[in-house]
Amino acid sequence: MSNRIIICEASEIITEGLYDIIQGIAGFDVVSRLDTPEHLSEKILATDANLLIINPMMLGFGDRNLPQQLVREYPNLVVIALVTTYVDPSILKPYDGVIEIGDTKLKVINKMNQFSQDTEKQDKTDDVELSKREIDVLVAVAKGMMNKEIADQMNISIHTVISHRKNITRKTGIKSVSGLTVYALLNNLIDENEVYK
Repeated sequence: MSNRIIICEASEIITEGLYDIIQGIAGFDVVSRLDTPEHLSEKILATDANLLIINPMMLGFGDRNLPQQLVREYPNLVVIALVTTYVDPSILKPYDGVIEIGDTKLKVINKMNQFSQDTEKQDKTDDVELSKREIDVLVAVAKGMMNKEIADQMNISIHTVISHRKNITRKTGIKSVSGLTVYALLNNLIDENEVYK
């Protein structure tokens, strides 16, 4: 199954260059290119994108939490920062990965393939019930934690967290965070007062 990618970058030159590299990688399909983040949420929904590459500098100070908001709304979405100039490292914390303007074509391909390999490993999981680790991740998601926070707390990679989240969605058939929260509550995995407000 191909990874559906949205590129959100103001520079047409950068967007076209990245598009050409990604379209040359098997299993990746750029489904939309945006020059502003204005209609991002609608595009993700319309294209069923599972990977977003966005320049953090396009987000105003009030929009710095957009990556977290998008992941809450679309749990299977991987958000990659496209860094074209110096960015304070604290701004990059919510992102699942980084592509830098100085990365070679080979480095970009390797980064994209790393994501693809993690997705394939997740797709091969055939368990019908949630594993102990998946339950731990589900509880953390229901409590409102972001992928990075879950990874730090459980001492695992962000890619592993994303794989667990995809497994949880596939096994439960629930795509939204609110739905997973209800699932966790109904199965007595969390207490009502633990839910993120």
